[in-house]
Amino acid sequence: MKNNQFKISILLVLFAFSCGQLKAQPTPRVFFIGNSYTQGNNLPALVSNIAQSMGDEMTYASNTPGGCTFEMHCSNASMETICRGGWDFVVLQEQSQLPAFPIEQVEEMVFPFAERLVDSVYAFNPDAEPMFFMTWGRKNGDTEFGPLYPLMSTYEGMDSLLYERYMYMGAANNASVCPVGRVWHYLRDHHSEIELYQLDGSHPSLAGSYAAACAFYTMLFHRDPDSITYDAGLSMRMAQLIRSAVRSVVFDSLWKWQRPGTNVLPEEKQHPFVSISPNPTVGEVTLRLPDDLKAEIILFGADGKALWRKRIQCSETTFSMEGLPKNMYLLKVITPQGVAVKKIVKL
Repeated sequence: MKNNQFKISILLVLFAFSCGQLKAQPTPRVFFIGNSYTQGNNLPALVSNIAQSMGDEMTYASNTPGGCTFEMHCSNASMETICRGGWDFVVLQEQSQLPAFPIEQVEEMVFPFAERLVDSVYAFNPDAEPMFFMTWGRKNGDTEFGPLYPLMSTYEGMDSLLYERYMYMGAANNASVCPVGRVWHYLRDHHSEIELYQLDGSHPSLAGSYAAACAFYTMLFHRDPDSITYDAGLSMRMAQLIRSAVRSVVFDSLWKWQRPGTNVLPEEKQHPFVSISPNPTVGEVTLRLPDDLKAEIILFGADGKALWRKRIQCSETTFSMEGLPKNMYLLKVITPQGVAVKKIVKL
């Protein structure tokens, strides 16, 4: 009897210790930088509520003045907060229209300030992960600037530009990208009955913000959104459809959205012996493999479509990216020892 009581006591101690260990896991600190797209429906609080419902915790702060741009954030309280340090993630959302402007204007008005913000994140928060918030095209295109920039005059045109520019900013700045715009695109294509917009055709409805929150939770915690139980006041069916969309777009392709070096690939997709240089590149790229390894290489565009594929059997292969537009590309390297996916930035 005494032995049994002793064993029970030991088990209870071990259980209590294990629970304490679980609760002692680090709680990520997340700083959200943006404007009304992040402020609407209190997106940071939605992410936190989802985390709590899953047994996770996060602390957060935000600076989201209406219409604020990256340039403005470089000289307001956002920069001061970044420089105080202590953040694990910094979420960066640009003004909703600027990244869809002609590339010459984006190179002047957006990219330099995105770089400055990310550089500051790394300088004062060495272990942090910067994460761009990819926004969405307006419901019926941009009526304000569409007449000047025809590509912005439709949802598809504006959304494709936002996708390309945010993916470029992520790759060029060694940052992750939360593809909220792609989740919205999926929902528009497959579940058009879900209204993602407010009446202005720009700002998110509660369903739109919930889709964004589920995407951010998936990116921050790398957990399957299908298991989320928090519905944010939406109908059970609507919330489930949104979570399934996030699973298809975000969770099933975490490797695509995370910055290089973040270990989110399944084991069969990882290969530590593949290197490419120079990266970024303006023309040629050299791929290096060990011991004349046989491989098939496939280059994908930013839209996910395969541009070409080649079979190789040598330790060093050079191929040209001349003629391809400036953008982020993915090189898939398939070998008998595993598969690697590398991001390539074409300047």
